[in-house]
Amino acid sequence: MDKLSAKTPCEGLLPLTVGSVKLTEEDPGTMTSIAPYKGRVNDLSAALKAAHGMTYPAANRATGKAGARAVWFGHAQAMLMGPAPDASLAEHAALVDQSDAWAVVRLDGDGVEDVLARLVPVDLRPAQFKRGHTVRSLLFHMSASITKVGEKTFQIMVFRSMAETLVHDLKTAMEGVAARG
Repeated sequence: MDKLSAKTPCEGLLPLTVGSVKLTEEDPGTMTSIAPYKGRVNDLSAALKAAHGMTYPAANRATGKAGARAVWFGHAQAMLMGPAPDASLAEHAALVDQSDAWAVVRLDGDGVEDVLARLVPVDLRPAQFKRGHTVRSLLFHMSASITKVGEKTFQIMVFRSMAETLVHDLKTAMEGVAARG
């Protein structure tokens, strides 16, 4: 009988450094979609704060920190990344495990905004897009979640099935920016 072994979405593709920008795969831990029940956002936010030390994120924002983060994911939806959700959250929201559904990468270094400017139709420059800001947008032709997690660092999430395309598109943009320098 064949032995099956688990692989990460970007296994064999990363890490990658081109010029001053580095692309690495992140292990986000448990990923849980959180959709608050009607009229329960404040209760959910309090429960999330008590259980995991972060509030429910406002639109286009992320709360928490590395290892325990909540990322806005669209109207009435957030993604809890890191800890398994505390049972108390189920009183206020629908919870769905998404742990195997997403490829999560980290893009960082000098010129990171220039790389993303080649692929994303959103102004991600520091004056407009600060740490803790997040957006659901296109990244070239893929739907993505892009969150600024550091001064020159972005966390990017796409569907797991698009991992190879994500790495290819980011690498091409990284090479284009590096060639300018």
